[in-house]
Amino acid sequence: MTFSLRRSLGLPAVVVLFAAVGCSSGNDTAGPAVPTPPARAVGPCRALHKALPESVDGMERRKAGPVSDFTAVWGDPAIALRCGVLRPEIIREGSKTYAPSTGSVEADGVEWLPEQLSDGSIRCTTVHREVWVEVTLPKKVVGGAGDLGALTDLADAVKKTIPFGYVD
Repeated sequence: MTFSLRRSLGLPAVVVLFAAVGCSSGNDTAGPAVPTPPARAVGPCRALHKALPESVDGMERRKAGPVSDFTAVWGDPAIALRCGVLRPEIIREGSKTYAPSTGSVEADGVEWLPEQLSDGSIRCTTVHREVWVEVTLPKKVVGGAGDLGALTDLADAVKKTIPFGYVD
């Protein structure tokens, strides 16, 4: 497992529409809001969906509604993935939360921009990929120290299906 801290490039951006992940202990529960990816992201997102692991951080993949090729969840509380999201506001020049010097984290060859959410969870969005992929790690997974180790379980699938590059 390789981790390194990097400074994220100040890139122009659009607001991320993020819905809280609602979970219960059943197999078919509410999942993350399904994004509407741009046309160029549909193919890579569908390929990512097929390549995702059955287990992340020791938690099994499960069904959550609505079922979509653009979302996936593991465990309860859920680690939630959304593919084809919009650029995070934190790296959108001119936004209220714009922070161009925000650091990113590299996990096994995939660079992620982590953002602490008010409920203690951490939302991580890929950077330097042609499609934005967002993973929300619940507080129970990240703990008090902000452990992002679960991202390593997703790295191979992201590297194989989401090309390295920059999104305007």
